[in-house]
Amino acid sequence: MAMALAQERPLDALAYLECLLALLGFAKLSIVGSPYGRYSSPSSGPRLPARAAWAVQELPSLAVPLYECARASPERLRSAPNRVLLAMFVAHYVHRSLIFPFLIRGGKPTPVYSCVVAFFFCAYNGYLQSRYLSQYAVYADDWVTDPRFVIGFVLWLIGMLINIHSDHILRNLRKPGETGYKIPRGGLFEYVTAANYFGEIVEWCGYALASWSLQGGAFALFTFCILLPIAQKHHQWYLKNFEDYPKFRKILIPFLL
Repeated sequence: MAMALAQERPLDALAYLECLLALLGFAKLSIVGSPYGRYSSPSSGPRLPARAAWAVQELPSLAVPLYECARASPERLRSAPNRVLLAMFVAHYVHRSLIFPFLIRGGKPTPVYSCVVAFFFCAYNGYLQSRYLSQYAVYADDWVTDPRFVIGFVLWLIGMLINIHSDHILRNLRKPGETGYKIPRGGLFEYVTAANYFGEIVEWCGYALASWSLQGGAFALFTFCILLPIAQKHHQWYLKNFEDYPKFRKILIPFLL
């Protein structure tokens, strides 16, 4: 037992480091902003096609968990809660790395720097979540009926559906051959500027609740801290560039923020 706790401590340290990176990322994005998409400039350096960049940068969050499960005996995955939680994580990145990139329509090239940073974070977090769930996380067999797991799973599923639906709305703003930006309409975009980000935050908060772990909580915090300043900048950009942009829309959280 003592050995297992000692081996788990490095994962706790990695989770605390992810929390620190979340706060640093929030500060950096709030001050400097994000260099990709509509905010990119020639000074952003060399770029990759949007589809290739998305597939490459998200792939470690799928590949690393699969490798972790294959390279050694994943003791904890004999437990149903661990299998379901890891499947929740992997399901998101199956969509994000193997489906979403190939649905992109005319996305702007992504700076190589941004892609590399995202690649290493996905590898880092993919290792953190999969290693914890496959080797160390201990849950009672009836954890899947615990209110924390049930509510967390429902939030995860709702958040993922919101995220996918919001991305669908954004993709279909432009007709073939069109360029430029339009005001998103429909779904939660009627209430917030960054409905896709809201969905992703709900998704990972649900995952954190269902896992009831430091590792899951660190990822949820990181997601919120990175997406909030980007959502704020999107909101300001829309207000500045569209006179008819709905003033009642919030930035990220319906009716609140």
